[in-house]
Amino acid sequence: KSDSDTYTCDIGDAQTRAKLVVQEIPVIFKQELQNEEAKEGKQVKLTCELSKPDTPVKWMKGNTVLYASEKYEFKQRGTVAELIIRDVKSIDA
Repeated sequence: KSDSDTYTCDIGDAQTRAKLVVQEIPVIFKQELQNEEAKEGKQVKLTCELSKPDTPVKWMKGNTVLYASEKYEFKQRGTVAELIIRDVKSIDA
């Protein structure tokens, strides 16, 4: 997308211009989240894979946005995004 701009070819007395518009490919899930089961007190890792590396993701529980804390850890490497939930309790279901 950052390559979108006007480009010019200049030969001194004359020039020609063209506008380049780059259309971004939409990001899709290559691998969606999978259901998990865990025993209370354990740690759970939820993983999804995106079609485009380093795409910003937002993790949510129901309608609540999650933020990094002692309870939640977020990792993202390339196209893989992970949510780690520590010390799971029944209210985490």
